[in-house]
Amino acid sequence: QVQLVESGGGLVQAGGSLRLSCAASGSTFARYAFGWFRQSPGKEREFVGRISQSGTVTSLADSVKGRFTISRDHVKNMVYLQMNALKPEDTGDYVCAAVDAVIGGTIPSSYDYWGQGTQVTVSS
Repeated sequence: QVQLVESGGGLVQAGGSLRLSCAASGSTFARYAFGWFRQSPGKEREFVGRISQSGTVTSLADSVKGRFTISRDHVKNMVYLQMNALKPEDTGDYVCAAVDAVIGGTIPSSYDYWGQGTQVTVSS
C-alpha cells in the first residue's frame, strides 16, 4: 500500500500562487497514477487534475486549465500541483489520491488511496 501526505496549503490572495506537494511512501512509486481533488463545505469532491504512471500524460479540469499544472518527481517520490492565478472559488481542501494503474479517472471512485488533505484558502 502507498501512503500519501499532502503539504503546501495556506492562505493566499486572489491572483497569487501556491505549490502543493504529495509525498508518497510505502510502495513502488512508479506503479501508481495520481490525482488531485478538492472539496469545499457543502460540495462534492471535485476533480482537479491527474497524472499517469510515467508522468507523460496529464489532464486538468476545465476550471483550472491554463492556471494549474501537475507533475511528479520519480527520484523524490513526490507529486506536485502548481497553482497560479488563484481565485476565491479555488478555495477548498485539496487531497492527493493514488491508484495502481497506468492512469486514474476523473471520479473519486477511480482511486484506492487517499491522503488527509491540505487546506487552500484564497481571499478576494
